[in-house]
Amino acid sequence: MVIYCDSLVNKEVDKMTNIVHEEKLSKSQKSTQGFTLVEMMIVVAIIGILAAIVYPNYQRYVVKTKRTDMMSEMYNIASEIESRKLAQGAYSNALITGLGGDYPNYTVSITPNPLTAKWSVRAVPKNNTQMSADGNLTLNYQGIKCRDSVCSTGDDWNK
Repeated sequence: MVIYCDSLVNKEVDKMTNIVHEEKLSKSQKSTQGFTLVEMMIVVAIIGILAAIVYPNYQRYVVKTKRTDMMSEMYNIASEIESRKLAQGAYSNALITGLGGDYPNYTVSITPNPLTAKWSVRAVPKNNTQMSADGNLTLNYQGIKCRDSVCSTGDDWNK
């Protein structure tokens, strides 16, 4: 009978040990699931810092891209003026028909009126657009490009 009791006690002790061990495992498993509030706040702070750095650079990139698009369009206008001049043999206001006017962020004009060999294409940013503080763009018959007071034949007008 003593042997039987000892085996019962040993079985009960083993059961208790297993229960305690399982509780410890389930607690450790529960603690590894999900994120703590502190961890989430750190991630949010890092994303905020990155956004504060990246967003202004993105805005400058967008402005520069829109300026480059308008410059490209101004080159197309200049090319069209010269092409029409070669076809017609002289400069006249008929050469600029349909070339100036409104573009998405700029208003384009071609001077002088009447058109002469010393023409220039001017793009003025529209008010209340992202480009309104960017400055006027000018391209003349000599290929000199200006952005406000900065003029050259290089890429200085897109800096």
